[in-house]
Amino acid sequence: MIRAIVHADLEWGIGKGNDMMFSLPKDMQFFRETTMGHTIVMGGNTLRSFPGQKPLKNRVNIVLSRGQVRDDCIIVRSYEELKNELKTRLNEEIYVIGGGEVYKELLPYCDEALVTKVEAVGGAEVFFPNLDASEEFVCVDEGEALEDNGYTIRFTRYENKAKRLL
Repeated sequence: MIRAIVHADLEWGIGKGNDMMFSLPKDMQFFRETTMGHTIVMGGNTLRSFPGQKPLKNRVNIVLSRGQVRDDCIIVRSYEELKNELKTRLNEEIYVIGGGEVYKELLPYCDEALVTKVEAVGGAEVFFPNLDASEEFVCVDEGEALEDNGYTIRFTRYENKAKRLL
């Protein structure tokens, strides 16, 4: 199963300055618990935004990057190469974790999108597709409002009714 996992503001903004817009401990805990032990997919800028630019521990890290050379994660050079790598892992849980271009490219192939909605506007430079305006995705679970570091968040789950095959 392939899922996108993201937190987005009221405008579906997801990032600013190659970083997240909000510090959300409950969301980070949800992300860690959900992705731990699974495969995560990201672009090179997302990897560079991590502490020490190091891959996330206890996960298989697949990184789309045309320029990086590393031995601590799987590097793919194109979306075609990425899709071929993902085809070999379809019996695994795969999470697409960013950034914006990687989400846009892979969202049609995702079974679900796990979106932590933040009831604020963060001045984003990078945006996630607005799933509420999508004909393909439908919100099937909208958790209760929670307080997280001064923000109101809600864990939601969207199903892709028109999933494409890799």
